[in-house]
Amino acid sequence: MATDLHRPVSTPAAVHVAGLTRSFDGRAVIDNLELDVQPGEFVALLGRSGCGKSTLLRILAGLDRDIEGTVLVPRRRGVAFQSPRLMPWKRVWRNVVLGLPGRPERALAERALTEVGLEKLAGAWPKTLSGGEAQRASLARALVREPDLLLLDEPFGALDALTRIKAQRLVGELWQRRGCAVLLVTHDVEEAVLLADRVLVMDGGVIAHEQRVDLDRPRDIADPRFAELRTGLLERLGVDTAVAAA
Repeated sequence: MATDLHRPVSTPAAVHVAGLTRSFDGRAVIDNLELDVQPGEFVALLGRSGCGKSTLLRILAGLDRDIEGTVLVPRRRGVAFQSPRLMPWKRVWRNVVLGLPGRPERALAERALTEVGLEKLAGAWPKTLSGGEAQRASLARALVREPDLLLLDEPFGALDALTRIKAQRLVGELWQRRGCAVLLVTHDVEEAVLLADRVLVMDGGVIAHEQRVDLDRPRDIADPRFAELRTGLLERLGVDTAVAAA
């Protein structure tokens, strides 16, 4: 029988995972995984499709409890997914405070919306937002919870290239301002190196590789050290960089 030890973190780490296993129909998607994320650390998680990245994030978010092992996380967590998941029948500000206890006031939502540059759209309907604006509203919904841990599941995946760059910059600024721990699940190696303190590669249900990113911020993708890190991670993911560059 699976043992769920998901409870508020009581260790110096913002996230502590030990011996975590999650199986589906007898197949272990996550297999005895170990992971620690320090307070204020920005960690990016890479891996091939189906390797268990999003499953791990859902477990850390408390959305999947059918597990074995130990998972210790902060009580205050915020989550943003690739799809903004806004309720179309609720105005933007009401979406931001959705799920908070009691009857949170509009001013609370407006403060979070101001952080992401959407203060003028608090009273708008979700269907009137662009893709980038909807994703920023989703970020505001995560931030309004004053998280000690921010979980991001490919939040920029559906955005066009220019909007994606702006959204990446916004997340970096929010992280530096807030000082919370961040775990970003992404398929984009360049994005991982651009934003993270540490990049993890998941394979076979475990963390198979760890790469620290000791580059000054803001980072320059033209920096040869940036290119070297990106190439090394692509090779870890099984990408033939010589072919990719051709």
